Amino acid sequence: MIKQRTIDRVFDTIRIEEVVGDFVDLKKRGTNLIGLCPFHNEKTPSFNVSISKGIYKCFGCGEGGHAVDFVMKHEKYSYPETIRYLAKKYNIEVEEEEQSEEQQLIHDRRESLYIVTSWAADVFQKSLWETDEGKSIGLSYFRERGYRDDIIKKFELGYSPESWDYLYKQAKAEGHQEEYLVSTGLIIQKEGGKSYDRFRSRVMFPIHNLTGRALGFGGRTLKTDKKVPKYVNSPESEIYHKSAILYGLYFAKKAIVNTDTCYLVEGYADVLSMHQAGVENVVASSGTSLTIEQVKLISRFTKNVTMLYDGDAAGIKASLRGTDMLLKEGLNVRILLFPEGNDPDSYIQKFGPKSFQDYIEQNQQDFISFKTQVLLNEAGNDPVKRAGVIREIVESIALIPDSIKASLFIRDCSVKLDIEERILIAELNKIKLQEAKKRQSNPSLGNKPAATVGTDPSSVPQTTDRPKAVNSNDLQEKEIIRLLLLYGDQPATWLENDNYPIAVLILSSLQDIEFTHPEAKKIMDIFIEYVNKQDLPENRFFITHGDKGISSLAISLLSNPYNLSPNWNDEKRQIYVKQETDNLKDTVLRAIFRMKRRKIDERIQQVREEMKSESNADNISILLHKYQKLKEVEKETLEFLGTVISR
Repeated sequence: MIKQRTIDRVFDTIRIEEVVGDFVDLKKRGTNLIGLCPFHNEKTPSFNVSISKGIYKCFGCGEGGHAVDFVMKHEKYSYPETIRYLAKKYNIEVEEEEQSEEQQLIHDRRESLYIVTSWAADVFQKSLWETDEGKSIGLSYFRERGYRDDIIKKFELGYSPESWDYLYKQAKAEGHQEEYLVSTGLIIQKEGGKSYDRFRSRVMFPIHNLTGRALGFGGRTLKTDKKVPKYVNSPESEIYHKSAILYGLYFAKKAIVNTDTCYLVEGYADVLSMHQAGVENVVASSGTSLTIEQVKLISRFTKNVTMLYDGDAAGIKASLRGTDMLLKEGLNVRILLFPEGNDPDSYIQKFGPKSFQDYIEQNQQDFISFKTQVLLNEAGNDPVKRAGVIREIVESIALIPDSIKASLFIRDCSVKLDIEERILIAELNKIKLQEAKKRQSNPSLGNKPAATVGTDPSSVPQTTDRPKAVNSNDLQEKEIIRLLLLYGDQPATWLENDNYPIAVLILSSLQDIEFTHPEAKKIMDIFIEYVNKQDLPENRFFITHGDKGISSLAISLLSNPYNLSPNWNDEKRQIYVKQETDNLKDTVLRAIFRMKRRKIDERIQQVREEMKSESNADNISILLHKYQKLKEVEKETLEFLGTVISR
């Protein structure tokens, strides 16, 4: 468990613009920085970073938070993983709560498995670089394949010697428990109790999670014996699930975000060669069929995928299998086949990095063009087979959740297949309506209406959702909270005692007002608690608050989509733009009086109701007097607010 003082040091040290700037291209605008939001697709920047407040806010999708929030959301890290990532970035030593040596090893089972795999990765690397066998066999192999030393080190490649117990002996000598060695698949345990290494005489490819921790391995044999499997992989474990991992994603994620494209290849060698060629936005499915978990993993970072496959029959089939899954998740898919007998790795080795990049740019196709071409070549002139091709392609288009994209693909398909667009639209809508019926009959599939194309809107199921009405009371309460957050610690200079903080003025003026907005009330209560102790809370207290409702409201109120540059005023032309801070008195008092008017309105309505049900003449007289007094106060309040009362 990370010590609180380490967490505090991280929060004190991190700079929002540096953390976000690692993932988003930020440009100066006024006093803030702006960029394209990494959490939704946009062409016009609506993502704002406030350096002074230490927060980010997207005014397009609503995402907002502090630097730690950003890393957690963008990188999909847990809180401890994020603290460790930021501590490493700023060279802060991570202090853990004091534990015994045994507790440090097994304080958590999953952590223990990570410790063992990370340790094993180090052992394999040392074996590659520091042993005679590793250098003469493993390192020679990598260099013969053309990999530079910096790439070998970057991906932490290693070598496992030709020994039955090389790793096992070292693990026992260093105190690692056999239970974890077996659970991670590093060691195989026979029924008789004998244990031996899973990986022997193999070059090793560590498989990393999103934070860069090794969680499994792929081992390639260098022997030519056909009885020996070419690759041996770590088995499924509590930390390693092959279907949910993409090889190289840890090293590729930043490049994927920056280029807004992910290249998907088959094997480890393809990833290494592409990185060496300067193409870093690449991941591999590690020789397995693409899974829905892997597709969702890609979609966290981009909606654009280009699949790179061998040009043989197996490569073509693999690309067609993966396409539909990508389309269903709303990704934009392009496909590139290399000349038969080549894959990304071999093509780079033969023709070099420049030719490789040129080939990608010139030969990738959208999935419709590719699939149409492949299936029509297979169908030949057989009309029945060609009809089947048309239906299969329309079925793929039907998977696309965006109806506008589907319409464009239908139009493109009509030209390529030489068939009327209306026929394709009819077939598409037929497929979508069939899917809608399936969902209605099976609630577990979801009830999302089918996005039909080119039909009468009245025939398509309509959603009944309506935007919620804006509550004026909530807006007033949020305005008070905004003023407390922005100016609460500033002096109310218009008062005789100019050291009187604005927060104290607001709180004392609204003692009789009960807030109804849940989060606004919580923040108000926190301010009251602090003021009672003759103190004021810092904004960071709310921005980093454990209650997400509080932190979300604070970030939203502290963010402003419109920021005027401090140099904007033009003295030469006598153009001056007033800032809110130029007349804080008016802003603060208006907010207070609006809240008071609300309270007065409530009391007036209450007196009216009491008068309706009252029959005693004396009581009616008292109520009438109350009513008149309240109306006088209401009039004074409205006059201050500049409201015209219509008679």
